[in-house]
Amino acid sequence: MTDPLPEHDRRPGAAVVSSAGASSAGASMWFAGVRGRGAVECIDLATDGDRVTSGMWAVVGDFEGRVLAWRFADVERTAEEAPARGDDVPAAGRADAPWSGPAPEQWSSSMDRDTYVAGVGSIRSAVREGEVYQVNLCRVLSAPLPAVDGAEPDPAPLAARLAAGNPAPYAGVVHVPAGGGLPPVWVVTASPELFLRVGDGLITSGPIKGTATTPQGLTAKDEAENIMIADMVRNDLQRVCRPGTVEVTDLLAVEQHPGLVHLVTTVQGELTRPRPDWTAILAATYPPASVSGAPQHTALAAIAQLEPVARGPYCGAIGWIDADAGRAELAVGIRTFWWTPDGGGRLHFGTGAGITWGSDAGAEWAETELKAHRLVTLASTGVAARPSSGDDTGAPDGPDARRGTRMAGPGTRERRTS
Repeated sequence: MTDPLPEHDRRPGAAVVSSAGASSAGASMWFAGVRGRGAVECIDLATDGDRVTSGMWAVVGDFEGRVLAWRFADVERTAEEAPARGDDVPAAGRADAPWSGPAPEQWSSSMDRDTYVAGVGSIRSAVREGEVYQVNLCRVLSAPLPAVDGAEPDPAPLAARLAAGNPAPYAGVVHVPAGGGLPPVWVVTASPELFLRVGDGLITSGPIKGTATTPQGLTAKDEAENIMIADMVRNDLQRVCRPGTVEVTDLLAVEQHPGLVHLVTTVQGELTRPRPDWTAILAATYPPASVSGAPQHTALAAIAQLEPVARGPYCGAIGWIDADAGRAELAVGIRTFWWTPDGGGRLHFGTGAGITWGSDAGAEWAETELKAHRLVTLASTGVAARPSSGDDTGAPDGPDARRGTRMAGPGTRERRTS
């Protein structure tokens, strides 16, 4: 469950009250090789990152700027960061509380097709005037999902359903129920995109730009947009890396995920400090470049003007920080569900597309539909979750699914691998 900031406080660095000394025994998280139970502290990384000196912290950041971290008391680290599938989801509550989501017809969108198409036109006009090069335009889908006997829905059954039907390299759950003394959160993600990986003195990001159902569907516009965003990421990382160490280690790689393919570029650099400065890292890189636009300041202004509702954890960050080891694994919060108590309880899901001068408004709307269809279907009542097996769904099998399946295809450049 998220607790959005008031409109005037939706900015990087907006502080929240620290919750050290409180606890939430019912809290749980799992993401990228880490499982935790029992949150005991919560801080705002933008203002109090220097307090992250020990322990395992689950991280959920809202796109609007607030990035919270909850320290967990009971933590299990698995030896292998394997792709999440249905039987990998922690079993608590899963068998006894099968997922019962909204009916398919109950989902509504923050923007209808005409409004979204008009927004694309507005961005293209801004590009023509030289005000911006690219803006990620998003909409939020939502549907009623009531609390049951006063209790929040259990996110584990939804996570298991997504892991079975849409295995993702950065799948996970962060749930801190309301009423436990800590800021609450309810997020289930099936993200394919690496925001930041920190460890061994390195920081790595893997921005996605370019989406199609097959490699042949990727276009020159996708390639140009990917390179533009990769340059933004390079500039961001240079603010916290040793001069001359930031490099592209994988350019325009084609990754196959369930039902679609993405263009992914990997950027890496050597951190200037032996121990990560989490506040400085976030100040340099947040919000993620791939889901905002270029130049970022102007793109964020366009987003605030055109999008009628806040994105919340969608397009934010989800993952963990291992303060003892100086490591982190954070995904961009795309292909992500979150729950809020308003209106008796609602489930939300965001979807969007990058808009440039070369955008066709109808095609961009169709891309938002493509990105949402599979996951919203899985989250809806009356639709069976079919395990993915590398068939017509396009889902990868085996250990390569951890990063998505890399494949040759049109638009793939010669690249160096790390």
